[in-house]
Amino acid sequence: MLSLSEVTTMRVGGTPASLVTPQTKDELIDACLKAWGSGENWLILGGGSNIVAADDLSLLNVIKVETRGIQIDEIPTGAIIRVQAGEDWDEFVAHTVAAGLSGIEAMSGIPGTVGAAPVQNIGAYGQEIAEVLTRLEFLDYETGETEILENSELGFGYRDSIFKHGKTGVILWVEFKLKHSAHTHKTERLIEALGDAEETPLEVRKRVLALRNQKGMVLNEQDHDTWSCGSFFTNPIVSRAFAAALSAECPRWETTNEDELKLSAAWLIEHSGIGKGFALAASKAATSTKHCLAITNRGDASAAQIIELAKFIQTSVSNRFGINLVPEPNLIGF
Repeated sequence: MLSLSEVTTMRVGGTPASLVTPQTKDELIDACLKAWGSGENWLILGGGSNIVAADDLSLLNVIKVETRGIQIDEIPTGAIIRVQAGEDWDEFVAHTVAAGLSGIEAMSGIPGTVGAAPVQNIGAYGQEIAEVLTRLEFLDYETGETEILENSELGFGYRDSIFKHGKTGVILWVEFKLKHSAHTHKTERLIEALGDAEETPLEVRKRVLALRNQKGMVLNEQDHDTWSCGSFFTNPIVSRAFAAALSAECPRWETTNEDELKLSAAWLIEHSGIGKGFALAASKAATSTKHCLAITNRGDASAAQIIELAKFIQTSVSNRFGINLVPEPNLIGF
């Protein structure tokens, strides 16, 4: 049986008690209902890009979602697209760009599945899921019933949703509304990264992928900098008064709350004495040599070593700035 180190991007995690791989929505529903009724511990796994799994998983059973399907319905301004949960996120982005659609191209290269994307409200360069998701179908753990949830019901926030606050179950499919556009509408963050010249969604996708490659954030078996969960910590949101006390060199961005600002976690980490390629003694876990916000597996790190480094970084930033960094990936089995 596969260990989770073989199906997660961090390449850590032990062998579970069992592993099933449903291929259709009906198979996924059936597998989940059987699992939830068994009284055993179960994990529903997508692309494995946003979890750190413990070394001992002998009491854990895994459902790896492998459902596929993309349905595009044209409308006058663009398209409504229904995507099965097991579809690869970046392949879906490529599909929309090829269809002349805009709205998610800045999120190119983010690893994982479409079904996992709403949980974290994934985003990049000013684009995020919450802006384009219309609704989704959800199998509720408590009731065992499926339900359609509209965008307004999902409690979206910065890297946040109701699925991180007690809404338990599995997403079956996700529906998006994207626009036909010859040029990408550039957000402030995208202009910072790419400049303000007009570009097509395909041009933006190519440039974003190049940027992510430079940071070791596009999966590559030969590059240990990509053996990671991407950004390990979310960018902290603080009051304007708190931010004003920090060095003007610390990058900061506006949020939806006019009294708050978002700070660069990478800057805080680096200015706490933890640079690129930092590792604790005798550990195979290290920050990326390209991007200190990513914790990476240098070849045969244990999950315990990954968590040890994460805690060291949190303590260092807290001691230096009084800010508690929040891990972005889900920690399984700890």
